[in-house]
Amino acid sequence: MGSKTPEDYQQTPNGSNSSDLKPANPTVNVSQWGSSSADLDRGIVSDDDDDDANEVVGMSIPLHNAERKKKKRKRTKKKQQVDSARKGVGKAELKQSDPPRVLVSTLFPSQYPSGEFVPYENTSRTIDEETRYNSRLWDPDFLTDYRQAAEIHRQVRRYAQKELIKPGESLLSIAEGIEEGVRALSGHQGLEKGDGFKASMGFPTGLCLNNVAAHWTPNPREKDIFLKESDVLKVDFGVHVNGRIVDSAFTVAFDPTYDNLLTSVEEATNEGITHAGIDARMKDIGAAIQEVMESYEVEIAGKVFPIKAIRNITGHDILRYHIHGGKQIPFIKNNNRDKMEEGEVFAIETFGSTGKGYLNDDFGVYGYSRNEHVSGANLHLASAKSLLKTIDENFGTIVFCRRYLERLGVKNYHLGMRSLIDHGIVDSYAPLADVKGSYTAQFEHTILIHSGGKEIISRGDDY
Repeated sequence: MGSKTPEDYQQTPNGSNSSDLKPANPTVNVSQWGSSSADLDRGIVSDDDDDDANEVVGMSIPLHNAERKKKKRKRTKKKQQVDSARKGVGKAELKQSDPPRVLVSTLFPSQYPSGEFVPYENTSRTIDEETRYNSRLWDPDFLTDYRQAAEIHRQVRRYAQKELIKPGESLLSIAEGIEEGVRALSGHQGLEKGDGFKASMGFPTGLCLNNVAAHWTPNPREKDIFLKESDVLKVDFGVHVNGRIVDSAFTVAFDPTYDNLLTSVEEATNEGITHAGIDARMKDIGAAIQEVMESYEVEIAGKVFPIKAIRNITGHDILRYHIHGGKQIPFIKNNNRDKMEEGEVFAIETFGSTGKGYLNDDFGVYGYSRNEHVSGANLHLASAKSLLKTIDENFGTIVFCRRYLERLGVKNYHLGMRSLIDHGIVDSYAPLADVKGSYTAQFEHTILIHSGGKEIISRGDDY
């Protein structure tokens, strides 16, 4: 998820000018708002069914040997049928539905799958299995929450890639299909006060076409946009469990013309992941990303375009209930000497473009986020006070959009929202786009910095 941010949040290649780089997400401090562990349903297949055939045992009527054998055969056949039916039910319950609606806690009652674990090379930090696998800085539920969120992301995007993202489909139907899947698999619809803090969307589904690189989502009562065969679509959505946000994105193109564009950005993201780890400097990661991405070019309609790393949007660290922390990972050479540290979580994402490689605000509104450091005590407008109460009770510092407000039944909120923005209580985010006629691509993974290695928590068999 990316946004154009205030100058205080920007970071430049030479470290002295704040007009170039923008983090992919707004910089905020750690929220003091927590939430208890997610109250997730657990599905356990019972094996305690009664077997009616056993009731034949103990009958007092005398039977000849042949009759006894016949009865015994019948009992055996019936028992086999019952056992087969029982096994069939169990298998059905442990398989994801289509569309995905089975809780991942039901599919994985013991533990959730881990991501791709990559040990550090030549490190003295690896002592034993426990220190190799876990950071000393994480609480006991940290890995469980993150791995659950990652599994939800994988299953939902697998369904979206197979069933939702097709030429002729509306972007609204794709966004709603993704979001319905996330809420169903997490077991939290977010319609009751506080439920959205347990598990839900980490931020609104981004569906950006062609030159629009980041921060576009369908809004209510706007004209439907339908996916075309010639489009390049970026799909960026987040899943959180107890505020642990998994941020991952991919790009879809139906025309092989754009294969090099997609390949360059995906390989650049993987190169960034390769260079990530404890004590890795942002400047080194950015330089490696740029070198890989800009080694590609793409031919479109007979004209060759160099692929440029977009220079004013960045990867970022992730904090609890905040999609962006205070560290940035540019996609270009820079002098940022910040280091990655044990226990941190990062979104390693890259954007490439056939245009100028620089993004500007486009028309419309993507979403909003609550600035927790600004009080609403001085608000006078009743609609603003009511809207702020709804935001604090349902989203907190999690980014939300107009569709999410209206899903809660909120109406006539535009004047109140304008007041909240004017008072600095809420920040709004516009879509970000390169020049018209250009094409952009994005790939992104969330990684956990362990003591002895990094875990690419969102890695799947797709990317």
